[in-house]
Amino acid sequence: MSSSNPLRGKLMILLGFILFLPVSIAIQVLRIQVVDGRDFRSLWSEQTVDELPIKAERGQILDRNGRLLATNFVETKVALDPKAPGMTPDLVDSVAVTLAQYTDATASEYLQKIRSTTASPRYVVLERSAPVMAVDHLRSMNLRGIILEESYKRRYPFQELSAHILGFVNHDGYGMTGLEKTYDPMLRGEDGAQQVRRDRTGQITAYVGAPKRLPNHGITLETTIDGNIQAIVEEEIRRGMERWSAKGVTAILVRPSTGEILAMANVPTFNPNAPASSPTESRRNRAIADMIEPGSTFKLVTAMAAVEQHKVRFDEIFETPEDGRQVVYGQVLRDHDPLGTLSFTEVFSKSSNIATAEIAMRVEPRDFYQYARALGYGSPTHIDLPNEMPGRLQKPYEWSKVTLPWMSIGYEVQATPLQVLQSYAAFANGGEMMKPYVVKRTLDWHGNVVSETHPTRIRQVAQPETIQKLLPVFEDVLADSGTAEQAAIEGLQIAGKTGTAQKYVNGGYGTSNYYASFAGFFPSRDPMYAMMILVDEPRGVIYGGWTAGTIFRHIAERIRGVDRSLDQIPSLPQQDTLRTVEFEQNLAVAPDFVGQTKDEAERFLKDMGLSYQLGGKGDRVLKQEPLAGDVMDVGQSIKLWVGSITPSEVALEVPELRGQSMKQATNTLLASGFTVQKVGSGTIYAQFPLPGERLRTGYAVTIRGKTRDLGQSIQSERTSTTSQILGGLP
Repeated sequence: MSSSNPLRGKLMILLGFILFLPVSIAIQVLRIQVVDGRDFRSLWSEQTVDELPIKAERGQILDRNGRLLATNFVETKVALDPKAPGMTPDLVDSVAVTLAQYTDATASEYLQKIRSTTASPRYVVLERSAPVMAVDHLRSMNLRGIILEESYKRRYPFQELSAHILGFVNHDGYGMTGLEKTYDPMLRGEDGAQQVRRDRTGQITAYVGAPKRLPNHGITLETTIDGNIQAIVEEEIRRGMERWSAKGVTAILVRPSTGEILAMANVPTFNPNAPASSPTESRRNRAIADMIEPGSTFKLVTAMAAVEQHKVRFDEIFETPEDGRQVVYGQVLRDHDPLGTLSFTEVFSKSSNIATAEIAMRVEPRDFYQYARALGYGSPTHIDLPNEMPGRLQKPYEWSKVTLPWMSIGYEVQATPLQVLQSYAAFANGGEMMKPYVVKRTLDWHGNVVSETHPTRIRQVAQPETIQKLLPVFEDVLADSGTAEQAAIEGLQIAGKTGTAQKYVNGGYGTSNYYASFAGFFPSRDPMYAMMILVDEPRGVIYGGWTAGTIFRHIAERIRGVDRSLDQIPSLPQQDTLRTVEFEQNLAVAPDFVGQTKDEAERFLKDMGLSYQLGGKGDRVLKQEPLAGDVMDVGQSIKLWVGSITPSEVALEVPELRGQSMKQATNTLLASGFTVQKVGSGTIYAQFPLPGERLRTGYAVTIRGKTRDLGQSIQSERTSTTSQILGGLP
């Protein structure tokens, strides 16, 4: 008996454990179901409920007349769940056959894709962008296994039109450049959400009464851009680029009284529907992202500072050297041609660098700097576009002795094309500078105005009296004797200034790379439009008046045809201010072809509609007749002599020609293997390139002669050949 007591005790303990287990389970079940049931049910619901985004539609971009510049289209992805309830093999085949009717794929290809998918067999993507008719047909089949996912894709209906203003979006729909980037958060809007349930296998199912948060679609931008004018500008700068065989052309058009950008374009350009198909260089908005030395367009600063500071008289006469060269602090400053005696107006209409520098050096450096700053140089315009460069304007304490004279003609300062235009727009607007802007209004999805941009006055750059005094001076730039006669239009008064600046390349100013520009406004007495044209590295003719000025004229003439109000503004009579139609029709200036390849020259001549004759054998033009810059009849044939140039002919030294007779200099050059461009007659007083520079055989050397003896003037030039030469271009 005593021996069984321990065994019985153990059995009782075991029985107690056996009985305790179901009791404890029952207690836990009771606690979960009754005591904590509500909390656990809520947790389960949270863990099985998920949200699917409802994409917001990106806002549209319109021009000032309501034309769609950027909009969206719906892209539908087609997927299939072959194991969905009710999906039989026959229905799966039917889906494949239906989709194949509208695409380039076959039904068997779709079926193969379904059978070979193992990673996610209940979600097989058949088409990422299905045709609309295919989507409608599949939707009408009303099968649970067909999954149609819609998303919005950006579309630019006019392709390249306004590309640099609009910018583009990446594959995720984020703005990368242009207005798409600046206003990206507003354009994207806010996605909505749809609640769904997700089971333990990750499958998603909808449920009745699921909460839904509707998306807030993006706002619409109504811009200041005029689509008609933008198209005109883009077409004309493309023609100009081809006509002058240029590296690129930039144009900006603004309303001076408000700062509204009416057009902004660059060529080469790109298609924002497929931005990756164009080089990065073509996608950059050079109107605001490139800094250039403005050249003679900067002379507006010099004129305004000198007149307002009473450093010059309008009846004053300026004597420039007979050879068109002046040594300033050891550096040679030159005019594009010897200009002789000039009035104050002629200093700017004929674009004399020497006289302009003389005027500028009368102004205190601090005052000159302040006028340049007032006209917008050295600071960004804060236009509502990304990647704007601020330009560069040295402070007076950074200046050397030559900074003021060289800055007065547009060197040692850097500016964007928009900054140059802003200064002329302020001039056109009576001295009142306005902030440039592109977005006029923002609208919500229902067309209600969210915000509106009002014209913003920045500052008064000069007294109205100064502006009135200077207006005739810059109108005279377009006179027959001015540098911008090619920009003049009969019956439409225009004011402006040309610029031709050597490009600073590899630490120096090259002899063949230039920026040619023209900035102006019209009608000059009641300005409605201000425009800047920049031609990058024109070939044949490099001067801003001929290249940029011609493009300016073509654009202005076409705008005049669109905006009939321009004909209602009477133009003031001007004597010898406009080119006559007879001159335009019958005369032209011979381009420079020497050094170009035969193909380049022929392409240029054909584009210009000029007749020509070729002589010789080779691939490069060695000589031409008439010479570059000579006035010729439009119907006159240009004669070109071509030849071959070997590497050994690249480094010949230009001889000293000054002091020789025209005949001696010509014989010397021809004997050396160069071609000759002669200006004037008699004793040679100037040449380009300078003696000692190296030039390829067959390239032209320009020599200028006068019948009078220059004596000491020539000798002084010889002593300054090591000085740096800048400027010299209108």
